[in-house]
Amino acid sequence: MSAEVAIVDYGSGNLRSAEKAFARAAAESGLDLGIVVTDDADRVARAERVVVPGVGAFGDCRRGLMAVDGMWQAVEEAVARGRPFLGICIGMQLMAEVGLEHGRHRGFGWIAGEVDAIRPSDPALKVPHMGWNQLVFTDRPKHPVFAGIDEGAYVYFVHGYGLRPAEPATVLAEAEYGGRLVAAVGRDNLAGTQFHPEKSQAAGLRLIRNFLEWRP
Repeated sequence: MSAEVAIVDYGSGNLRSAEKAFARAAAESGLDLGIVVTDDADRVARAERVVVPGVGAFGDCRRGLMAVDGMWQAVEEAVARGRPFLGICIGMQLMAEVGLEHGRHRGFGWIAGEVDAIRPSDPALKVPHMGWNQLVFTDRPKHPVFAGIDEGAYVYFVHGYGLRPAEPATVLAEAEYGGRLVAAVGRDNLAGTQFHPEKSQAAGLRLIRNFLEWRP
């Protein structure tokens, strides 16, 4: 039986697109991995790798995770056991200590900092930030999830809030949008992308492949 990559289903996120992208990446890499979308907390706790996607508001996504019996704890348990974790969009934001969208909401607390509204210096730039932007790597050497992805690669964003990290060393990549925005964070067995790799074509698929092969 193949090891499983659990994409957490808590009523939020582009789950089917993510599932297809992860399945394609696994197949192209020749990896014997089962890609499952699941709301079963026990299955998530046992998975070899865990992915938490998310679209919408921080507080809504947090409530969605908490509403699935045992899910918040299952994700924490998997991370504590050293299982590779990837947060996508709001899934990345939930890695922070606090989200300030429509109130104050506690995150997992794995990345020091808070999530607040993005405020581009150019008033002509629209919020939410939607579209393709280039990656600027801050981590040297590049983190393993970005192996083979060039500086300046375009990836797809959809968000109105962003992570403001307390520890710059946790920032793996940024993007320019009326100032620098955090595009990716990571430490230990944790990685997160503000952009959507499942919508980011070749660069996104490569990142997913790298995550599936990553041995932190």
